[in-house]
Amino acid sequence: MQVLMRRDVSLQATAAGALAAFVGFGSSFAVILRGVTAAGASPAEAASGLLALCVATGLCGVLLSLKTRMPIIVAWTTPGAALLASSPPVHGGFGYAVGAFIVSGLLIILAGLWPAMSRAVAAIPRSLASAMLGGIVFGLCLAPIQGLQEKPGFILIILAVWAVIGRVRRTLAVPAAVVVAVALAALDLHGAGALSLKPQLVWVTPRFSLSAIISLAVPLFVVTMAGQNIPGFAVLNMNGYRPRHDLLLGATGFASLIVAPFGAITINLAAITAAMCASPESHVDPGRRWWASTVAGSVYVVIGLFSGLITTFIALSSPVLITAVAGIALFGALGSAVAGATAEPAERDAAMVTFIFAASGFRILGIGGAFWGLLVGGTILAIQHHRRKRDT
Repeated sequence: MQVLMRRDVSLQATAAGALAAFVGFGSSFAVILRGVTAAGASPAEAASGLLALCVATGLCGVLLSLKTRMPIIVAWTTPGAALLASSPPVHGGFGYAVGAFIVSGLLIILAGLWPAMSRAVAAIPRSLASAMLGGIVFGLCLAPIQGLQEKPGFILIILAVWAVIGRVRRTLAVPAAVVVAVALAALDLHGAGALSLKPQLVWVTPRFSLSAIISLAVPLFVVTMAGQNIPGFAVLNMNGYRPRHDLLLGATGFASLIVAPFGAITINLAAITAAMCASPESHVDPGRRWWASTVAGSVYVVIGLFSGLITTFIALSSPVLITAVAGIALFGALGSAVAGATAEPAERDAAMVTFIFAASGFRILGIGGAFWGLLVGGTILAIQHHRRKRDT
């Protein structure tokens, strides 16, 4: 194995893996922290969740890459974090959100063991899944515009950097905006206190309720599968890899169960950063690209060691800047979601209803709008399909 590893190591794959890790982290960590904080996590619990996520996604990606000799990138559910951020705080406290994370992990394991469940998620019309995701992220995407009222100069600089870098290389646009936002935030720190470099895990006792399972765990599972795992498999397939679904879903679902009590949201396959490691940009030889994902996972683990510093810095920073960066990070997701929701003219009415419910913050019986939007939109679509079938 040592000989094989020495042969497969390459500078090109190493650079691709390191870049993928920095892009993945820089593009979404603000969304993660915004999401768990909105769900009721304290700064210490948010730091713990970020640490657990970085270490677990890194190690899981490394182990899967070594086992399969494929470029497997494991990440966290950014759409799921946006769901948390756009929803009211979970009734009863953060422990109920952690319980929902555990249920979501169990559902992912079940999807790996029971292929019919994965097919059922994949069978959700693209228009409705996209509309639900679009509604979830819409509120956060408004944050940069709303932030112009409070800090117009800073926000305009961040938006300008995002736009300019995006024209040169799209994948670097959000990380560049994050770097600028951090620099501006350093000029505008609030409060006092030493920044701690010490990473620390905090146990959060899971609690369970039917409303949290329906309003959070189920939509979290759906957006994770539809928005991350299914595209992640598609990226691997497009590059000639045929991984075992049960292995990858089982591993990421199990990792989600392990880290959830430390405040970590669901873990899944990556899509965008997976493309960076699975494509010829990583290495011309498909059999040697697994080294890129191994490097990416290792970098994630190292980044996790600075989770305490990152979350403490953000806690002292202007929340407007951090929320704005989180919103900018989701511009691409919103654009893709709107395109998917409106692609089929016959399904647009149902998709728009789903979008509006998911974006509204609507709750009834303690269940959030994302679930109701998918339910109502699906009902409308079924009625329309029945009418068209009857008229033909």
